[in-house]
Amino acid sequence: MERDVRIDELVELLAVSTMTLATTSADGQPHAAPVYFAASSLSSIDFSSSGEFPPHWEAPVLYFFSDPQSQHGQDIASNPRIGIAIYPPCYDWQDIRGLQMRGVVKIIEKGAEWERGWVLYQAKFPFTSSLKEIVARNTMYSFLPSWLRMVDNRKGFGFKQEWEHW
Repeated sequence: MERDVRIDELVELLAVSTMTLATTSADGQPHAAPVYFAASSLSSIDFSSSGEFPPHWEAPVLYFFSDPQSQHGQDIASNPRIGIAIYPPCYDWQDIRGLQMRGVVKIIEKGAEWERGWVLYQAKFPFTSSLKEIVARNTMYSFLPSWLRMVDNRKGFGFKQEWEHW
């Protein structure tokens, strides 16, 4: 398969406002929930070799806020391994594109990483700076992917490229 995914295509998809979390409850029931997210910045990546991300490159960290008592919050507490999907709206099958990821979620306590996530979140969603009381009632989570699949029907029906093992 041709390795023609460009970093700007990943950046564009990470600029989408919402990702869907796919979690599993303690008793095995699936659950999907959309949440706003902000991603850490991406550096220049060379995809020309094996298709795996270079070992020196850090995967993007995705930050989101949620109520730990929500269904997905409870699911994450019992099993932090989740899947996510990020995709822009489209109305033609030839325009379907997006990211699918698997990885681990963790709660971010107040501190330096929380501040980094909050800065990214406010930059992406400026209206949140006026919602400090609401934010304070929620928990910040981070998602660190270990597997990523990019799909893009604009490159051909069923086009996909996968990377894993950062």
